[in-house]
Amino acid sequence: MARTKDRRVPSLDAPRGRAGMLSRSPQPSRDRFGRFSESFARAMGTSGFLIGMTIFVVVWLWWSTAMPREIQFDAAENNFTLLTLILSLQASYAAPLILLAQNRQDDRDRVQIEQDRQRAERNLADTEYLAREVVALRMAMTEVSEHVVTREVLRQELKALLESLEHSREAAPTAGAATDVSR
Repeated sequence: MARTKDRRVPSLDAPRGRAGMLSRSPQPSRDRFGRFSESFARAMGTSGFLIGMTIFVVVWLWWSTAMPREIQFDAAENNFTLLTLILSLQASYAAPLILLAQNRQDDRDRVQIEQDRQRAERNLADTEYLAREVVALRMAMTEVSEHVVTREVLRQELKALLESLEHSREAAPTAGAATDVSR
């Protein structure tokens, strides 16, 4: 008896790879950070963000100047060092995220421009094809119209046939009499 290798038949309800184990771990979306940066940039560009940031800074400054020294967390004597640090940190993270969002938008625009160019090329090719077809149809119609019988041509032909029939009727009695005599 020949030995056969144990080959497992792949099943649609089982993952590929070794039995019971995934061949690779699931990967998070590569685009997740890009989408996050776009939503961050979109949120920073709203009037709500600017109003909220203004309120935050005004409350911070008011708290640090008007409240008793014991409960202030960023004294005016220190030139609002903590506020400056927070705003600098926010700006240092915001700038690269906004640039990343702009780069992604540029990529999308580039793809859209390429698709528009391809669509325009297809439309131009279709238009040129249709123009050639219209010219071919016009040429065929002029050739056909040279051979098409018009109403006027038909009338002239019928008049000519009618005249030839009348001539043959007039000529027929005399020809008929001649044939009767010869009999």
